[in-house]
Amino acid sequence: MIGGGKIRLNRWQQAAVAVGSAVGSLLDPRRADLIAALGETTGKPAFERVVERMKKSPEGRAVLLERPRVISAQVGHAWDLPANTFGAAYARFMGSRNFSPDDRPPVRFMETEELAYVAMRAREVHDFWHTLFGLPTNLIGESALKVIEFEQMYLPMCLMSVVGGTVRFTEKQRKLFFQHYFPWAIRAGMQSTDLMCVYYEKHFQEDLEDVRRKWGITPAPAAPNQNVP
Repeated sequence: MIGGGKIRLNRWQQAAVAVGSAVGSLLDPRRADLIAALGETTGKPAFERVVERMKKSPEGRAVLLERPRVISAQVGHAWDLPANTFGAAYARFMGSRNFSPDDRPPVRFMETEELAYVAMRAREVHDFWHTLFGLPTNLIGESALKVIEFEQMYLPMCLMSVVGGTVRFTEKQRKLFFQHYFPWAIRAGMQSTDLMCVYYEKHFQEDLEDVRRKWGITPAPAAPNQNVP
């Protein structure tokens, strides 16, 4: 598998891992390994549909053929690009938060190498989407991005993450999310191109606003109350 060993599960084991991961990630949303396991054990049909869409797209086919990875060894040049480019915006996003592209957990529960790669790709382009949509990494921003990810891939994990996120909102956060971010995220996810079919690394040197227009991306509007965390 991608970066880790494959674990074969029967249906009962798969269900047990899915339930355990769902409960664990709800109790501790910082557990990226549990969120990853939940996505893999509940997302096979969705990932299969993503694969079929990618095979019908020129860029998507190139991604499946070449299997680029969003790791430091392959995207480190983004830090050297001009400030107006998509690649530089991604580098600023990562650097300002002290994030590393190498921190994603491995894929363990997919049946084929192709599905494992697509699951890993979906995990690794997450920060590209943060950059393109201009979303923060706080609870509201992550929940809004999960709405877009659900619109794009129909992964059950994304829907469950939104539900889990809203449960942890304060009343002020909940009002801001449903009145401001949620309607925008629904529209943004539907209006964008098929974002899993984009070979992002080949567009690093392009102007950020140009790629947003090309891919139909509407950045998140400024929140009316910036004091909400």
